[in-house]
Amino acid sequence: MRGLISTVSILCMVLASGSAVAQTATKIGQSNAWGTYSYQSERGKVCYVLSVPTAKQPSNLDHGDIFFFVSQKPGQNIAYEPQFIAAYNFREASKVSVTVGDRSFSMFTRGNSAWLENAAEEPQLVASMKAGATMRIQATSGRGNPTSYEFSLRGITAALDSISNCR
Repeated sequence: MRGLISTVSILCMVLASGSAVAQTATKIGQSNAWGTYSYQSERGKVCYVLSVPTAKQPSNLDHGDIFFFVSQKPGQNIAYEPQFIAAYNFREASKVSVTVGDRSFSMFTRGNSAWLENAAEEPQLVASMKAGATMRIQATSGRGNPTSYEFSLRGITAALDSISNCR
């Protein structure tokens, strides 16, 4: 877990979008599989929940650190923005598929990050996550390797509730 917190601090630079200065994240709490964090960016406070996969396929690949975030950025008018971050770059112009229960969502990729293609679907994905037990993600690495990940959704509702008043 200590390595995860260090990695989370480094990832805050990615989440700061546009800031060249690394931010230090403060851990707010832990709700089962989901940690809650915050940091101060140049554009205001950012709060987010984060989890790591419970399963990675294919098992013979070194996937590196894999994360799924849901961010609150009140200073930027962003509420509950899902983001998937891998330790590797995705295949250029590829899509990432997110499945929760019988709902599937498509994410566009840039570098090692992915966001929902249709931002209007963000509330539906978050609602599916709150109602679901597991989330599956399928992606293609820059080397052309198909990858898949499974995330536990235990604790997601409590984690999101804990950052609902991020200011």
